[in-house]
Order: sequence, then structure tokens, then C-alpha cells
Amino acid sequence: MRIATIIVRSLMGLLFLFASITYFFKLITPPPLVGAMKVFNDGLVASVYLFPTVKVIELSCGLAFMSGRFVPLASILISPIIVNILLIHSFLDPKGLPVAIFLVLANSFVAYSNRESYKPLFRA
Repeated sequence: MRIATIIVRSLMGLLFLFASITYFFKLITPPPLVGAMKVFNDGLVASVYLFPTVKVIELSCGLAFMSGRFVPLASILISPIIVNILLIHSFLDPKGLPVAIFLVLANSFVAYSNRESYKPLFRA
């Protein structure tokens, strides 16, 4: 179980590091968006602060997943982003749904493997 946790958390870390680094350094030009996804993305870009904030959180969580430090905190911080990724790909762009499902399952697995760290959160 420990080796599986390390593998899953490392894959998630690499995915979030790749996404944030390519955003900040503009290493990859994204494909042109169409339809509802374009309208949604234009709204996010127009907000000015949202994309950089999300990418900073992805970068810090990716580093935490890769280093193995603060993994329970990173799992909690990245959860709302993963839920949004899943919902965006469920309703607007189904092509990315396999990656979104992987992220949900991987984060659930990492959270489950660190469940002892969350017990104080649920005490009255």
C-alpha cells in the first residue's frame, strides 16, 4: 500500500507541476477552444486573478506531492480544483474526462492513505 501511495502521489505531483510550470513559462500554446468551453475560459481569463491563483496552488501542491511533505494539506488544498476540473470536463469538454477521473480517484486514494491525519478535523 505504501509503494502504491508513493506512485499515485508522484503521478499527481508530476501532473500538477507540469500544468503549472507550462502555464507560468508559456512552454505550450494551448489548442484553440470552441463553444461553451471558450466562453467559460474567457470568463476565467477576464477575472485576471483566478488562473494565477489556481496555478500557484497547483505548483505548491505538486511540490508537496513530489517531496512527500505536507501531503494531507496538499490533498485538501487541491480538492476543490480537482472537483472543478471534473465538472468542467463533465459538462463542457468531455475529451479530458479520463484525466479528471484519474485525479479524483488518485486524490481520494492519497487522502484515504493519510486518513489518520484527518481525524482531528472531525472531532467536536
